[in-house]
Amino acid sequence: MGASGDVRRGAIPRARLAAASALVLATVATGCGPGAAAGASDAPPPVRATQAAAPPSPTNSPTNPPTASPTASDDAKPRTAPPRSPSASSTAPAPVTARPAPEPSTAPPPRVLMRIGSEGGQVRELQARLREIGHFGRNPTGYYGTVTADAVRSFQEKRRLPTTGSADVVTWQRLLAVSRVPTAAELNPPTERPVAAPDERCLKGRVLCISKTSRTLAWMIDGKVVSAMDVRFGSQYTPTREGTFSVFWKSRDHVSTLYDTPMPYALFFSGGQAVHYSADFAANGYGGASHGCVNVRDKQKVAALFDQVKNGDKVVVYW
Repeated sequence: MGASGDVRRGAIPRARLAAASALVLATVATGCGPGAAAGASDAPPPVRATQAAAPPSPTNSPTNPPTASPTASDDAKPRTAPPRSPSASSTAPAPVTARPAPEPSTAPPPRVLMRIGSEGGQVRELQARLREIGHFGRNPTGYYGTVTADAVRSFQEKRRLPTTGSADVVTWQRLLAVSRVPTAAELNPPTERPVAAPDERCLKGRVLCISKTSRTLAWMIDGKVVSAMDVRFGSQYTPTREGTFSVFWKSRDHVSTLYDTPMPYALFFSGGQAVHYSADFAANGYGGASHGCVNVRDKQKVAALFDQVKNGDKVVVYW
C-alpha cells in the first residue's frame, strides 16, 4: 500500500512535466521554423523590419507631394539634371561669312564739257539755263568762273549728282532735261541793270557813254544805243577818272606792265586806264574792283566793241 502510493505521487509530476515540454517544443517549432503551422497561409506574411513603412514626413503635405522615385529608365539621371550643353546642330550660331569689300568701279568718269576757265556759247547757254531754274543769279557772260562753278555745284547737289562744280556730260544732259531752250535775249541780255539815261555829251557822234550810277557802258552813235554791257570800276584807292576823253590806243592782247595781268581788247582813254575785258569780273562779279580801268565781263560784246571803236572816238565817264 505504501509502495504503490509513492509511485503514483512521483508519476503525476513526471507526466505533467512531459506535457509541458511537448507544448514548449511545439511553440518553438511554429515560431522559428521555415515552414508554417496549419492554417498559416491565410495570415499575412511576416513583415521584415527593413521594409517597414516610415512615418510620413511633415513635408509630404497635400500642397507638397512627395517626389517620385526614379524609374529604371531614368536610373542614370540625377534628380536635378544640370543644363544640357548646347549642341552644334541646334543652338550653335551659324558661321559668319565676311562680305567681300565692293570692288572699285572701273567705269571711267563722265567726260567734262565745261570747267573753270572755259569760255564760249555753250557756257553762255549753261548760265542761261541755270538762271532760268534759279541757280545762277546773273546775266550770262560766256565765261566759266567761280560763280558759275558754284551754280553748277548747287544744281548737282539738288539733283543728287557728284558735286564737282564742273559740267560733265551727265550734268549737262540732266540740265537740258529740266530747262528750256533760252531765247536770244536771255542768252545775250544787254545789261544786268537798265541802261542809264545818257549824258547830254553822249548824244552826238561816236561815244562810249559810261555811267557809274547804273554800272553800264552804252556804245552810242548819234544818240542811238548800238550795244550795252555791264562794267565795273576802280576801288576808292584806285578810282576811275570821270570826264570826257578820247580813245588814243587800242591793244587787242594787252598785258599790264604794272600789275602783270591780262587786259584783252583794251581801249585806252586816260593814261593807263582803259576799257577792257576782265576774266576776274566775269568770274567774281562785283565782289572785286579794278585798278582804275573800266572792266567788261562779257567777252563777246567787248570783242565786238573793240572792232567797231576807232582811235579818236569819245569817251564820257559820269555819275
